[in-house]
Amino acid sequence: MKRDAIGLSPLADEPQRVLARLPAVLKMTGLGRSTIYRWIADGSFPPPVRLGPRAVAWRWSDLDQWTRTRSSTHH
Repeated sequence: MKRDAIGLSPLADEPQRVLARLPAVLKMTGLGRSTIYRWIADGSFPPPVRLGPRAVAWRWSDLDQWTRTRSSTHH
C-alpha cells in the first residue's frame, strides 16, 4: 500500500521538531544566551515555554517565524 493512499506524507514516520532547548537555539540563531534573554525581555525574540520548574524550550514554529521576519539587510 502506498503511503499517499492512507494520507501519510513520505516523512510521516520521522519525528517532528517541536521544541528546541537553549543549545539548539544558540546554534540556530548564532546569538548568545544573554542576548536572547535580553531580546525576550524587550519583546524582540519569542519567549520559551516552561517544561518544568527548571526547564524551558522554544517552539520551532516560533523560531522559524522569527527567522522569516528578520530583516535580510546587513549593516
